[in-house]
Amino acid sequence: MKFIVNCISELNKVAKTIIESLDSNNVICFYGKMGVGKTALIKAICFELGVKENVSSPTFSIVNEYVKFDGSPVFHFDFYRIEDEIEALDLGYEEYFYKNSLCFVEWPEKIKSLIPKNVLNVKILVDKETRIIEII
Repeated sequence: MKFIVNCISELNKVAKTIIESLDSNNVICFYGKMGVGKTALIKAICFELGVKENVSSPTFSIVNEYVKFDGSPVFHFDFYRIEDEIEALDLGYEEYFYKNSLCFVEWPEKIKSLIPKNVLNVKILVDKETRIIEII
């Protein structure tokens, strides 16, 4: 499924579609270059999930935890700064990915062999001021 997004206010529609597409997937991987809008889309998804905390990229902490409207946790990872997959292992990524909590993963290509098989992939491309968001 593909979306053409021309302004940030259009992200809510994409966020709702992503939430509806989850099925048994609890890990959502976000692909795209730096500054393409991965965190902005995650903010929109969190808004739709009823998250009240400030949603920001966990670039330095690697993982942020938020709470959905129903009290269940949401984990937001940013693996941009890790050097190798061992850092993700040391973080205990399995505790997050395999306990059915919702996990948003920025820069999943940095931990390619650790990503579960059953995930939802979101690819974001930029064409001038337009974002092309594909849900796979």
